[in-house]
Amino acid sequence: MFNIIIFGPPGAGKGTQAQKISESYNLIHLSTGALLRKEVSKQTPIGRQVQTVMASGGLVSDNIVDEIIENEIKRNGQVAGFIFDGYPRTIHQAERLDIFLASTALPLVLNLEVGSEELITRLKLRGQESGRADDNEKTIANRLKIYTEQTQPLLNFYAEKKRLISVNGQGSIEEIYTRLQEQINNKK
Repeated sequence: MFNIIIFGPPGAGKGTQAQKISESYNLIHLSTGALLRKEVSKQTPIGRQVQTVMASGGLVSDNIVDEIIENEIKRNGQVAGFIFDGYPRTIHQAERLDIFLASTALPLVLNLEVGSEELITRLKLRGQESGRADDNEKTIANRLKIYTEQTQPLLNFYAEKKRLISVNGQGSIEEIYTRLQEQINNKK
């Protein structure tokens, strides 16, 4: 089994690149955002609980996200591996994922580095194109602030474990993918 975490701030291109990696390496793409939006659209008990948090750009509680991810891993059983997109977002989630995957394969962490001006431009464009409620100016600022405060410390967590590789996340989709692919092939 081979597992990857694609990491980076909102708008870094995690979803786009995770999809390409998923297809190339036969990995199950687990997007926390997509899983949560699905819960909201179905108005499940979890969906109703997290709807307000997501609309404001906040982070859904660790326990809820951990439960959703663990259920998806169990549901998918024996696969080549997973690519985690938007998870983990906190040290607690990272520790929980390591425990959960310890018997298979601890994930390689690929960090997309993108400048803040580029992130804001990308997020505004995505909001216009997709109509996502969490891609407006106020929510973008909040999401970037939360990322810096709560999620960015994961870089040190994974660097200390010698599992972090940072990749330039600016350029065309194909240029970025080529950089990521080189790193994956070196570690696989």
